[in-house]
Amino acid sequence: MQEIQKNNHLNNFDYQEIDLRELFSVLWQEKRIVIYITTPLLILGLIYSLILPNLYKSSAILSPTDSTSSISKSLQNYAGLAGFAGMSLPSVSQDNNAVKAIKKLNSLSFFEDKILPNIFLPDLMAFDSWNHQTNTINYDESVYNDLTNSWVRDYSYPQKKIPSAQESFEIFITKHLTISEDKKTGFITLSVKHQSPFVAKKWIELMINEINTFYRQKDKLDSEQVVSYLTKQIVITNLSEVKQAITKIIQDETRKLALIEAKEYYVFDYIDPPAIMEKKYEPQRVLICFLSAILGSILSIIYILTKYYISRESSSLATNSN
Repeated sequence: MQEIQKNNHLNNFDYQEIDLRELFSVLWQEKRIVIYITTPLLILGLIYSLILPNLYKSSAILSPTDSTSSISKSLQNYAGLAGFAGMSLPSVSQDNNAVKAIKKLNSLSFFEDKILPNIFLPDLMAFDSWNHQTNTINYDESVYNDLTNSWVRDYSYPQKKIPSAQESFEIFITKHLTISEDKKTGFITLSVKHQSPFVAKKWIELMINEINTFYRQKDKLDSEQVVSYLTKQIVITNLSEVKQAITKIIQDETRKLALIEAKEYYVFDYIDPPAIMEKKYEPQRVLICFLSAILGSILSIIYILTKYYISRESSSLATNSN
């Protein structure tokens, strides 16, 4: 008995197998539905793509320079000798500046201290359009009044009338900035997207200049503090070996101070500098229209097949009941 039921089940399955020719026939008969559903979605996709503003992407490929602090190496070499003499040498991070700089570029503190004071905030928070013929920028009048140079936007807590550093940073990091690292070569790609290609290039150059200046000043201050500290210690100690070691460290740091001042690109050097791009990066209007058409086709096919199989199942049940 079970065998008979099993065979009947298999036979029913065979009858319900999908016939591709039948499907194509059904779709062809209902092609008007495909057109009726796909065409509006295609038009909506076209309108949406035309509403989107053109975005230009300026990129710079960077090579990390050898700016690892020589202080740590010198102090490590003589740490044992200094400890024997009762001296405590200052500790310095051994991480390469380039590694820390990538994190620093993505930080709120760097944006607030180095980027925000050097950009025109409406270019970030009130931008409306860019005229490529006159290279002029128009601002959203509901947010910023260009004539009076005042912010007029509506806002609610935690926002402020003038966009705060945190709000501006969130927009900058999510909508404009991209940083990627090639693990094989160590090269860094820094990219900025903006409606104005001139602003995009300017912001990249600003970030590179500021990050190089930041670590140049930091290493310079570290070296000066080490030299000052060791100059005092050399007077205190009576061991000739320690004095010689301290003198060697002071010489190393003095040479480093000279190199810090002379090196233009301290952390990152350009392999490919940013440029004012002539062609837009986004939106890809053809792709948007193509995806809209694909979506319309899929939805219409699902609708047609669902309707067809429900109708066939209803007819089959009606026949069996009779």
